[in-house]
Amino acid sequence: MTQQFTFTIKSTCLDENYHPSDNTRITTNFANLARGEHRQQNLRNALNMIDSRFNELATWDNQTGDRYSVELEIISADIKVEDASEAIPSIEVLKTYIVDRKTNQRIEGIVGNNFSSYVRDYDFSVRLLDHNKGKSSFSVPEDFGILHGNIFKSFVNSETYAQNFAKKPVICLSVSDSKVYHRTENEHPILGFEYEPNESSLTEQYFQKMGLQVRYFMPKNSVAPFAFFFFGDLLNDYTNLELISTIATMETFQKIYRPEIYFANAVAGDHYQPNLKNDAHSLTNIVYDREERTRLAIEQGKFAEEVFIKPYQSVLEQWSAQYA
Repeated sequence: MTQQFTFTIKSTCLDENYHPSDNTRITTNFANLARGEHRQQNLRNALNMIDSRFNELATWDNQTGDRYSVELEIISADIKVEDASEAIPSIEVLKTYIVDRKTNQRIEGIVGNNFSSYVRDYDFSVRLLDHNKGKSSFSVPEDFGILHGNIFKSFVNSETYAQNFAKKPVICLSVSDSKVYHRTENEHPILGFEYEPNESSLTEQYFQKMGLQVRYFMPKNSVAPFAFFFFGDLLNDYTNLELISTIATMETFQKIYRPEIYFANAVAGDHYQPNLKNDAHSLTNIVYDREERTRLAIEQGKFAEEVFIKPYQSVLEQWSAQYA
């Protein structure tokens, strides 16, 4: 290959004192919570919800329900094209750590969780919109997601990733409101009942190009299933505590961002279709601006186009074809 990418990783503690840096992906869900007059209370409440949910699921040897707490790190990966003068922000994920107050251990959790990426913003908020402008029916470009998928696989397979993380990532997302999910008889002690969708979603197909499989599970005392994207074997590659750290973190975020689904009054049954117009739901006391996030996704997609996609277009096309 004539050109190579190198990745650099930075980590930032996500606690109640977290302030998004100027160059963070400001559409990232946790960054949205960390701005405005309620920022510290937002973060404190979200972190307390995560700890509470973790202890609710980790019940063994935990009679008082306060044995564990979860610490979060924001992992930012910058990408540098060979010969480029500087690195470009690329991927942002969350890393969990489990603090066991009984043994005074800090246990490594799962990396991935909340996933965001500049090139994905470009694909969904710029390229897909441009492709469908003025068309009567929705379609997807033939090579949609291939470059992004190859960049992600290159990152996960890189020396930089191996030096920083012991296991492959698990990404947890909301289910799609355009699909119907059927509950199976398969029940996992931590992940709960498995669900299967009636058809594949665009998000699912996009993540497949990143090398990820998907399974849908509804943990105990949750009201809707989650999409778990992973490499390898989700049920056997990760410990119970690792899986609980992802569930507790992402269920908390989804209750804030998508209360119509994840804070609904009714629990998903045997056949379930998520509804973002559902009025029968509760709200957290955490302030979150969904409209701002949509607008910023477009802005950051355009940023990716200007500083990465257009300047390096021929290099990226050549590299992606060779990488595949």
